[in-house]
Amino acid sequence: MRITAALLLCCVAAVPAVAQIHSEAAVKWGPGPAFLPAHARFAVLQGDPGQSGVYTIRLRFPAGYVIKPHFHPTDEEVTVLSGIFLVGMGDSMNMRGTQRLTAGGFITAPKDAHHFAVARGATIIQIHGEGPFAITYVKAADDPRSAPAKP
Repeated sequence: MRITAALLLCCVAAVPAVAQIHSEAAVKWGPGPAFLPAHARFAVLQGDPGQSGVYTIRLRFPAGYVIKPHFHPTDEEVTVLSGIFLVGMGDSMNMRGTQRLTAGGFITAPKDAHHFAVARGATIIQIHGEGPFAITYVKAADDPRSAPAKP
């Protein structure tokens, strides 16, 4: 019995882990999710952000893109890949208190922390965390999902 268990353990240990490798060219961009204002682009690199578990996503914003004050039910880990990303904390768009992040910049927005963001120039960010990823706007009127349907 011990020999069989040891043999099984050796076989399992010998199976290599499958790496997830994404070259920039392999990233599949699509339209941004409904919880973001129009004109964002979105890519899932790892996991399913709508489910429990680890996820990694990328968002691409045009110059001047604004995400109004909002919060998340889990910590949000954001790395700026390119561009300039202004991040502020609070319930209103007070630009005087923003942090200016450029490529390589990183921020953790803790669970339930109210924050907002603005892209200065075309900007790409990468977000990772433990899902599910969800967003709640501080003011319901700022939520793009509550906007009236266009004819």
